[in-house]
Amino acid sequence: MEQPALAVAPVPAAGQRAARLRRLTIRDFRNLAHVVLDVPPRGLALVGDNGQGKSNLLEAVYYMHLFRSSRGARDTELVRFGAPGFHVAGMAEGTRVDLVAAGFDRETGRRRITLDGVECARVSDALGAIPAVTFAPTDVALVAGAPVDRRHFLDLLLASSSRRYLGALRDYRTALAQRNAALRAGTGRSQAAVWEVALATNGAVLRLERAAFVTWCRPRIAAIGDSLAEYGSLDVRYRASVAIDPDADEDAARDALAAALAGSRDRDLERGMTLAGPHRDDLDLRVGEVSLRRFGSAGQQRSAAIALRLLECGWSRERGECEPVMLLDDPLAELDRGRAARVLDLFTARPAGQVILAVPRDDDVPEALSDLARCEVRGGVVKPVGDRGA
Repeated sequence: MEQPALAVAPVPAAGQRAARLRRLTIRDFRNLAHVVLDVPPRGLALVGDNGQGKSNLLEAVYYMHLFRSSRGARDTELVRFGAPGFHVAGMAEGTRVDLVAAGFDRETGRRRITLDGVECARVSDALGAIPAVTFAPTDVALVAGAPVDRRHFLDLLLASSSRRYLGALRDYRTALAQRNAALRAGTGRSQAAVWEVALATNGAVLRLERAAFVTWCRPRIAAIGDSLAEYGSLDVRYRASVAIDPDADEDAARDALAAALAGSRDRDLERGMTLAGPHRDDLDLRVGEVSLRRFGSAGQQRSAAIALRLLECGWSRERGECEPVMLLDDPLAELDRGRAARVLDLFTARPAGQVILAVPRDDDVPEALSDLARCEVRGGVVKPVGDRGA
């Protein structure tokens, strides 16, 4: 079995880019009234008590990757209290554009995104503008939470790296909403059937790209699990609501989904919802034969969540050909000392990418990241401290 390199941020291969922020500007985002930071190539360590704005700054950086909150908030909820809107901007290098800016106006509800000064007509044109992966204690929901959390992870990851997946996801969701509306209205089997072609056609794309990602994952997550010294081999499997031959091509996958939708129409009419398709699928994370969601310890679930984020970094590196900015939000919190040390080894092995770390106290900055420039965050005010990393 292939044994991939375990480094989170290995030295980039020839021609591979490493995304780096050079300057970050934030206005009226969460509790951050006005922040302008020059970011060293190596990155920053943000130090401050909880609730002061460290996570908000990381969220602002991530916004320039996905143009939505990393914590599931609506744009209107990101606006600082009393402000008319927010604005975030980043000057970057190693990315496909040099200047990314995004703003939201509370009164009009309009979001405006520009890349190198040119306004984007669609958010999809800007996805991944500044590639970033965020690590936080709340990531445990990727393992311990509901299936929707894992589907959300898959959809964000694949949509940010594949325009075809993004288009299929958008069209699938539209068709799903229309079919469900017809089912709830009780307008008959024929009205529900109208939307099944679009569901099957786009669902086949989602299903095959997700399956390809899981195939890519399995040897890599096993290697990460070995490095974390978990009890048994760490594994991920795709749990599908519709059985499709693993060797099926897109036409065969589409036909299987179409047949499943047609076969479930009567049941779906009774329930008022579509009960089969990629929107009902799940990722099953396991140690050996044990389901981590059902039986994993808190430490095992946290380790598996970190493994998924490491895989996200690797996917960006291999498929996007870009080392992402790593946003570490107190990443070792809630880990025992042994696991924390092993996770840190993965975070810091042969570092080449940029890291922005948020921790409560200066002595929480791991020794391996002690060269990061420091910023103190207090009450939404961010102040550089000392001259590390300058």
